Amino acid sequence: MSKLSALSIHGHFYQPPRENPWIEDIEIQASARPYHDWNERIYHECYLPNTRARILDEKGRITDIVNNFEKISFNVGPTLFSWIESKHPDVYRDIVKSDETSRAKHKGHGNAIAQVYNHMIMPLATREDKVTQVRWGIEEFRHRFNRDPEGMWLPETACDEETLDVLIEYGVKFTILSPFQAQAVRSLGHVMAPNERAHWEDVSHGTINTKMPYRCFIGKGSEKHIDLFFYDGPVARDLAFGSLAFEAHLFADSLEGARNTNSLDAELVHVATDGETFGHHKAFGERALAYLLHVEAEKRGFRIMNYGEFLESHPPKYEVQIQKGIDGDGMSWSCAHGIRRWKEHCGCRTGGPAEWNQHWRKPLRRSLDWLRDELREIYETHASRYLKDVWEARSDYIKVILDRSEKSRWDFFARHAKRELSTSEVITCYHLLEMERHAMLMYTSCGWFFTELSGIETVQILQYASRALRLARGITQESLEEKFVELLSDAKSNVPEFKDGRGVYEALVKPAAVSMRRIVSHYAIGSIFDGYYPDQEELPIYCFKLHILHHQKESAGNVTLNFGIVRVTSEVTLEENEYVFIALQVGLYDFRCSVKPFSEPAALARIERELFDELHSAHVVELMRKIDRHFGHNYFALKDLLLTDRMKIISILTREIIEKIESVYENLYDEHRKMNQAYRSIHLPIPEPVQYAAQHTLGRRLRDAVYDLAHANFNPKKSTPIYKIMEAAKLF
Repeated sequence: MSKLSALSIHGHFYQPPRENPWIEDIEIQASARPYHDWNERIYHECYLPNTRARILDEKGRITDIVNNFEKISFNVGPTLFSWIESKHPDVYRDIVKSDETSRAKHKGHGNAIAQVYNHMIMPLATREDKVTQVRWGIEEFRHRFNRDPEGMWLPETACDEETLDVLIEYGVKFTILSPFQAQAVRSLGHVMAPNERAHWEDVSHGTINTKMPYRCFIGKGSEKHIDLFFYDGPVARDLAFGSLAFEAHLFADSLEGARNTNSLDAELVHVATDGETFGHHKAFGERALAYLLHVEAEKRGFRIMNYGEFLESHPPKYEVQIQKGIDGDGMSWSCAHGIRRWKEHCGCRTGGPAEWNQHWRKPLRRSLDWLRDELREIYETHASRYLKDVWEARSDYIKVILDRSEKSRWDFFARHAKRELSTSEVITCYHLLEMERHAMLMYTSCGWFFTELSGIETVQILQYASRALRLARGITQESLEEKFVELLSDAKSNVPEFKDGRGVYEALVKPAAVSMRRIVSHYAIGSIFDGYYPDQEELPIYCFKLHILHHQKESAGNVTLNFGIVRVTSEVTLEENEYVFIALQVGLYDFRCSVKPFSEPAALARIERELFDELHSAHVVELMRKIDRHFGHNYFALKDLLLTDRMKIISILTREIIEKIESVYENLYDEHRKMNQAYRSIHLPIPEPVQYAAQHTLGRRLRDAVYDLAHANFNPKKSTPIYKIMEAAKLF
């Protein structure tokens, strides 16, 4: 009987959460262009291609299209998976289906494993946060894959004994670590004399045999254990930083070279890497992966297996101790100094000029730790008035996050409320639970990973902190923000413009806050334009629902007055308020919108008549004075809208002008083609303005022609054939 050589490639698919915490949606990220945001960009470069990976023959012809998720071990970060489900449900279904397909091929063991919820560095977390993160990860996995996870991915593979203890407590069978996280191994079942260590083999320099699972016991003399896989370090390094993801043959050679030819024991050759390696970090890497798994693996005598299947048929024969790290709080796969990358300037960095430092990491963590502890006290004090066990309720809150239906919400309180709660008490509970959710999101590992305090990842976690601070203030009527920002000011930015954490917070974090009034201003300004919002009484705007109670719009000359009353409900906390708005457009680009709480309907009706009468009197200055008198001097302008809405409105405002400009270019090109031919006949360069008109016109026509072909709209009588456009372009 031939030796079993099993192969497993594990992809850790993850992106930091990018949603604005106040609107639960991602704003436009300019650095991700031409895509809306980085999730969208990486989706098109990686997640989508890996569900439809092309296998090419030696002549570059497509021989098959496959779903790589059916052949690899994988985890998808819960916050990323929620985004994929919402924005790209077809790819979401393909990934979920791939696990079902793999279970049929691997004796009931699926390729998917769970992940700690929001990529928190677990050794640096409190016990309560560890428990909630693991339970949220497990529940999220059940929700998507309709089964319990066998394994769980630890963010950055950062691990300590308490983290493993929590995994064991909640039924996780295995996790995957770096070979440099193993300390020592020995045969299972060895009986030791007191203080005996002779039979332990030191593997602390990454020398552990990675081709088998190991059993790790937690607690002195305890039978509690979890099984660990240590991936092949050299192959994983070449995959992440070398050229293996570009060439399936080289990838297969490397894996074949990793086999243990001196043993007849069954072996698992396996590597773990960021899933984004295949297509995002390495362009078209999904094709090399597909060819490896569908063609090369069988040629080289490998049998594709996932961790659960291999563990069932080949349980551990050795036990292992994990390294405690430099500071005694564990090791990781992406920091040579244990886990210092997430708490101090250790030398590990990504991006930025060589002279930049990361001394900001320590005060950043100190600030967040202080805030976490303050919020914990608020949560325990206030939530205990309504909930039987505040920490059990927090860990169970994931069910509401995953399903915010009325039934899910009421089932939650049926399980956890001390008594029947009033509507206002329910809303208070949601504020408390959301405060805790954001208090955990602010520890997402990416905030410390990169070079600069003002980077988008660090700004993101500070936005979560800011959201938690606002929720806390709503509960206690006291602000912790100034003390938090004071602590944060000890974190020094490498960018002089920001100076320190306070500068980053003031410039990049606070402006992201979105109040209910600001949401009303979006509707008030947007609804000036016909068709901007559907003509219906109830509208979803981000994570809010607007019920239109009254709406009146009139124009006089170049001035439009938009007046209305709306009820705004948060679909997250169920908080509800009514507002009255007055929006004014003067000319093309000048907007101002005032919003205040709705009260005194009789007085408001009189104010409405007065303002519309003033509109038709054509006294704009007096109209503004009356608006200020009734609504106050604070107002929202176009610049106060979120970027997506700002761009949409500016596009509406400039559409007619742009169409006129494009028409001028079209006419210039069509009218002066003979002039272009004359210039070419005597070998003179065509004047630059004429070249620009031609490039613009032909580019637009080519884009339109390709669009028509892609959407089966091609009409030979109306559309210019692409080859004719290309021939015309050669003249320039």
